[in-house]
Amino acid sequence: MSKEQEEIFADVITASVIFLTVALSLILLVIVYNRRKKNHIEEKAQMKLIFDAELIKTQLEIQEQTMQTIGADLHDNIGQLLSLTSLTLNSVQLNDPSRARQKIDAAIDLTGKSIKEMRLLGKLLQGEQLVEMGLENAIKYEINWVEKAGRHEIKYVAEGEAPAQNNPDKDLIIFRILQEVLNNIIKHANASQMDITLDYLAGSIQLKVVDNGTGFNVDQLTADQKGMGLQNIQKRAGIIGGEVSIRSQPGEGTCIDIFIPYP
Repeated sequence: MSKEQEEIFADVITASVIFLTVALSLILLVIVYNRRKKNHIEEKAQMKLIFDAELIKTQLEIQEQTMQTIGADLHDNIGQLLSLTSLTLNSVQLNDPSRARQKIDAAIDLTGKSIKEMRLLGKLLQGEQLVEMGLENAIKYEINWVEKAGRHEIKYVAEGEAPAQNNPDKDLIIFRILQEVLNNIIKHANASQMDITLDYLAGSIQLKVVDNGTGFNVDQLTADQKGMGLQNIQKRAGIIGGEVSIRSQPGEGTCIDIFIPYP
């Protein structure tokens, strides 16, 4: 074989090796891409299953808390109003028209208050519909029920411009997170004041809750604070792509910042 033929043969071998290498590389790239695509699809499906399960759990928890609130209000508020109405009417003396008129007017006033409270309870029963009307409205109603107990003074501020179209599923989880934060404060913080801020930012929502309670050591959160539900709050925020920042010191109250993507 001449030198020229050897060079041609070597070139053919080199070209063949390069071609095979490129072909194998392309095949490997396609295999890797398809595998990653399949994994991505499976991850998305798994995330949707987790989100749907969390959404159902959230709906059930809101319904349960709603029924507890209604039961307590029927017993402590409306029940008392109706009992006072009954006592007032039973004490009416028909032989004294002037005093009878006063007591009847008082009974009418108490009845009107009872009707107003029943209407509020009716709106509370429509918890999910309330959230669908806007997160701000749902938060206002929740604050109203917390303040009724007379143990907490709450300042609520909504800032920024709400998006033209809300996300009812995400709003429902945000609303439940707020309920859990308020429950923790009521049960554990011994606070008298709360500041709640709902801030619509560009592409996200910031929900901030500050209390003047006893506070706690954040570094001991995983060990000592498990019963306070703070880990559950972080988990729920994570499911909708959010983050939770907790700042607290013993004797200095607590600040909880929740950032949720909201395009």
